[in-house]
Amino acid sequence: MEVIGGSPSVSVLISSRNNLCFTSKVLPWNSLLVSPVKARLCNSLSCVRVNASDRLAAFNCKKVHEDRSLLWLVRRFNKRFAFQHLVLFRWKGRLLSKLRKHTVSLWKLAKSSEKFKDLFPVVVVPIVLGMMLFMTMTIPVSKSPSWALTEENLLFLEAWRTIDRAYVDKSFNGQSWFRYRENALRNEPMNNREQTYAAIKKMLATLDDPFTRFLEPDKFKSLRSGTQGALTGVGLSIGYPTGNDGALSGLMVISASPGGPASRAAISPGDLILAIDDASTETMDIYDAAERLQGPEGSEVQLKIRSGSEIKNLSLTRENISLNPVKSRVCETPGLGKGVSKIGYIKLTSFNQNASGAVKEAIETLRRDNVDAFVLDLRNNSGGLFPEGIEIARIWLNKGVIVYICDSRGVRDIYDTDGTHAIAASEPLAVLVNKGTASASEILAGALKDNKRAVLLGEPTFGKGKIQSVFELSDGSGLAVTVARYETPDHIDINKVGIIPDHPLPASFPKDDDGFCGCIGDPASGCFLNRVGLFSR
Repeated sequence: MEVIGGSPSVSVLISSRNNLCFTSKVLPWNSLLVSPVKARLCNSLSCVRVNASDRLAAFNCKKVHEDRSLLWLVRRFNKRFAFQHLVLFRWKGRLLSKLRKHTVSLWKLAKSSEKFKDLFPVVVVPIVLGMMLFMTMTIPVSKSPSWALTEENLLFLEAWRTIDRAYVDKSFNGQSWFRYRENALRNEPMNNREQTYAAIKKMLATLDDPFTRFLEPDKFKSLRSGTQGALTGVGLSIGYPTGNDGALSGLMVISASPGGPASRAAISPGDLILAIDDASTETMDIYDAAERLQGPEGSEVQLKIRSGSEIKNLSLTRENISLNPVKSRVCETPGLGKGVSKIGYIKLTSFNQNASGAVKEAIETLRRDNVDAFVLDLRNNSGGLFPEGIEIARIWLNKGVIVYICDSRGVRDIYDTDGTHAIAASEPLAVLVNKGTASASEILAGALKDNKRAVLLGEPTFGKGKIQSVFELSDGSGLAVTVARYETPDHIDINKVGIIPDHPLPASFPKDDDGFCGCIGDPASGCFLNRVGLFSR
């Protein structure tokens, strides 16, 4: 099962440690390119409002009682536009000269108001002036070449608008988001789709947020297929090497789907992928690797694999792979004066659409084998769908807060449980974590730890305390946007810190299910961990 996402030293199954929430398509941009600043001209004659997405809203004209108030209005109008025309439109001096020309005409008209009184009823005067004011402000805009937006401009604006609405940091990394839009439309080349994509990526780079990123149509499709639980490939879960000495290069195999092409070729966890179709993986991005591993059913892909000291060149045929994110088995460990006890081991590798259902099924299967405790292994689980993480927490909890969702103004939402969905809230539970445990995995681990439901063992988690939503753009591309941050039930912000486990694991503790059962079942093993060590806080 090919995967996309991840960062150094973290296994990747669905996305780059993302809590993903898929969101409906964003409507195309249809706003005017004027300044975002709302401006008002209010007086006894009229009231005019302009903003970033509306033309002139209306003229609510009032009756002019005295000629003096009319003259005062024209003076004020002339003064406001002489000094504040940049607030409304920010164009060059041509607009100012046109505005002043029109206000001179208004001034002359106002001085001749006595004559108008003789020719027209008083109520006609403000109507005429209102029409002139409207023409003064709209005619220069309609002639501006900036309004000739191309299809590429509209796609860029669609991406800009998505960030404007959804991004968690409303200071947009300390910049004027509206001014960036205007400058980009004037200065960034957008003559074709490739240039437009480059402009969108450049825009996102100004946010300095590695988790907010642009996905070309093929990458967006790959992401969605991965979260939906099936794709066509060779059945590999990959990540970056976890070696601390920098000696490892390439991409590491985290797991191979049972019965898939990679598993049948004896590719094992810990093996290194050195090349894909003769392209070296030494500096290859994990998204690029996922794309190369996937492809049409029946097509072939060439892999160069390092397994220990052996180098293997393999040719694998791509198949339709069903992504089952859960592996489980029964492990026996020495009991307390009563022979052996059975522990149910559940390995959760990702949070796709199958995850919560697969965990429930594993618990029910293990109970039929009379297990009396559970171990949930979240090591190298880099996250996935946020709602699945919440549902899995509800499986284990009788009641309590699962996670707080926060933005720049504080807590905006709370996810909790009342025990309605709990099916395993009483047996002893241990959770295994490491630095590859990220995103939705950290939400789950934090909820179980802070609610005193489980003992955490291992090493501090990665520390990604942010949540992304995925938005589809009109051409099939997409945006993964950071929409919020989260806090654990104890109001701990884990971003860049991670969740601290209760106990470490032995350095030689294995990551696979066979090795785990051996360590807890054989007192003579160098990685032996007894039942008390697993479940005692």
